Amino acid sequence: MAKSTKKKTAAGRPKASVKVSRTAGGKSKKTRVAKVAAAPVVSDAVVLDRLFAVIESRRGADPTVSHSARLLSRGPAKVAQKFGEEAVECLIEAVAGNRDALIAESADVLYHLLVLWVSSDVGPEEVWAELIRREGISGIAEKAARAKPVVVRRKVGTSKIP
Repeated sequence: MAKSTKKKTAAGRPKASVKVSRTAGGKSKKTRVAKVAAAPVVSDAVVLDRLFAVIESRRGADPTVSHSARLLSRGPAKVAQKFGEEAVECLIEAVAGNRDALIAESADVLYHLLVLWVSSDVGPEEVWAELIRREGISGIAEKAARAKPVVVRRKVGTSKIP
């Protein structure tokens, strides 16, 4: 059975790993494995804001040069259809348990959602504001608050009397 211990530099970054394994004779064998620290991934909406700005700048651009311009030139209905297709592909990968494909399809969904926003004249700040408004509200309560009351319409007029 192998276990690994990580050595850290003074800055706290991984320097190397020492892999300890047992040989056929039962003795321990140590192997040093160099580790390269991965660049930290920034996780925030700023990347979506930047992507939105790029997509918005493609509105009216030459559809033969820009994929975003080609999508936008087809109108909101086609953009919505493409978003739906990407969402279904994302769901398929999630159900199949294909983690890497789910990540790739999720990026496609987010891109096509932003194209849909541009096509429909919706700004990310409007969506962010709606998410902020919903913060701290139970999902059940929020959904109930936006449910429209059912209106029962009765037929008005005369009825025949037998």
